[in-house]
Amino acid sequence: MLPSAPVPAKRIALAQIDTTVGDLDGNAGRIRACTSLAREAGAGLVVFPELAVCGYPPRDFLDMPEFVDRCAAAVAELARPGDWSRGVAVAFGFPEKAPGAPPPGLYNAVALVDGGRLAAVGRKSLLPTYDVFDETRYFLPSPSSTTAPAASLGLTLGLSVCEDIWNDKRFWDRPRYERDPIADLVTGGAELVLNVSASPYALGKAALRERMLGAAARTHGAPVAYVNQVGGNDSLVFDGGSMLVGADGRVLARAPLFQEALVVADLDGGQVRILAPDGSALPAPSPPDATPDGQADEVFRALVLGVRDYVRKCGFQSAVIGLSGGIDSALTAAVAAAALGPGRVTGVAMPSRYSSDHSREDARILAERLGIAFREVPIEPMHAAYLSSLTGAFGHAPGDLTEQNVQARVRGQILMALSNETGALLLSTGNKSELAVGYCTLYGDMAGGLAVIGDLPKTLVYRVSRAANRALGREAIPERTFTKPPSAELKPGQVDQDSLPPYDVLDYILAAYVEERLPFEEIVRRGHPEDLVRRVLRMVNGSEYKRRQAAPVLKVTGKAFGEGRRLPIAHGWKP
Repeated sequence: MLPSAPVPAKRIALAQIDTTVGDLDGNAGRIRACTSLAREAGAGLVVFPELAVCGYPPRDFLDMPEFVDRCAAAVAELARPGDWSRGVAVAFGFPEKAPGAPPPGLYNAVALVDGGRLAAVGRKSLLPTYDVFDETRYFLPSPSSTTAPAASLGLTLGLSVCEDIWNDKRFWDRPRYERDPIADLVTGGAELVLNVSASPYALGKAALRERMLGAAARTHGAPVAYVNQVGGNDSLVFDGGSMLVGADGRVLARAPLFQEALVVADLDGGQVRILAPDGSALPAPSPPDATPDGQADEVFRALVLGVRDYVRKCGFQSAVIGLSGGIDSALTAAVAAAALGPGRVTGVAMPSRYSSDHSREDARILAERLGIAFREVPIEPMHAAYLSSLTGAFGHAPGDLTEQNVQARVRGQILMALSNETGALLLSTGNKSELAVGYCTLYGDMAGGLAVIGDLPKTLVYRVSRAANRALGREAIPERTFTKPPSAELKPGQVDQDSLPPYDVLDYILAAYVEERLPFEEIVRRGHPEDLVRRVLRMVNGSEYKRRQAAPVLKVTGKAFGEGRRLPIAHGWKP
């Protein structure tokens, strides 16, 4: 008697792709290419991220009827039978019109294409409106959850979108919503929960997400296939970290952070393959590293991805950076060199009468070690001309602060001129501590198209700079840049601590106020002098007008300045 043929494993693919908002043809092409690759690897189901058809976040494009209509046409085209999808089910996110609803009147939906047809549509139930999210501006909440059979797997799928899985009442002390859509899916017969996501990166979030998904799978007794977008779109960086979680909460397969990947895995926890978009094999990633060095390495990779995608998706080819010889510009240059390649980055030193010899030397050494182009443009003639003209206009010599700001604005003019002349994107170099308290000059050092480290407190800048040297495999950022006192060098003998508290103290207060949203009294109770806390908080509140004019900030912490923190400029609030 012949032995029976082995039963094929139920194999799925997690397609962690980098979408571009509005590039419907390009995004659809990625869906087709990854599905073809997954078919060749034996997958019966391929899952893509939230709003993969249009890219996330599309923002007010969703308020344009033409945009929504073209998304619908792209979905219809993907649902047609084709060799690329024959014999395999495909799930991907898209914006769906809600019949009869006032504009924009949409659902944040996930399509299940199976057998050459649109077999089912799941709709997002929980719509976040906190931090960077504003989904009720565009979408309607679905009152129900959708399960659907996948013939290719012989399983019933539960279709969910991002936030729907972030409300497990056993995991969160204070759930945001009454409903738990995942519980509804499992009650409705789901044997495998799909969650298509566009979950932005924040420090420590990858590890939190893994714990949360494991808890959800255990709570509901069902495996979870979680697929997260990867890549940078404007201020947001998406880290990927897609994973297949077993019903017992164990991670059966995971995708790497910060790069496109296709994870092909058996649902029984058997064979796992991780492929690049070109089909080449990628190494199996390790779990998120929660050590200080591990987190710094993670932030560096996030910044590199954010810069690479911002430059590419905005149509630039190169970048220009002002190099002061200090740690902020050094880290910004290291990120840019890693993101774009050294040949597409130019560092510019702009010494004044106050610039130290070691700063000029450190800027040049940094450029040499990174392999980027280097220019030195002294500002002394322009600075002197400004002061002479302003003395005539004022009837007296400009004051100390005015003179300092003139230097910063001269440098900003030079860098913007180079940007205009070469077509390179100017990257600004200010950190979160400076932006918080207004220790920066409008139209000067704030000039630029992207604030690369604008969400890194100064103390984190140092840690991530060490990570940059580790990632580059050499001491690209000179050791003296780490050890010398921070200084803007805008007057003789100046150091930052002339005007600011020590950065470890300042950053602690800022984290308590900006990220934890603690009141004045609670910060004081943590051991800081009242007058110091009051001064710092008033500097933060009084600098909102500057931050509103800053370049977009790459978000890497739980609360970044910009769209995730929306305060009025004119107000009478005094902490």
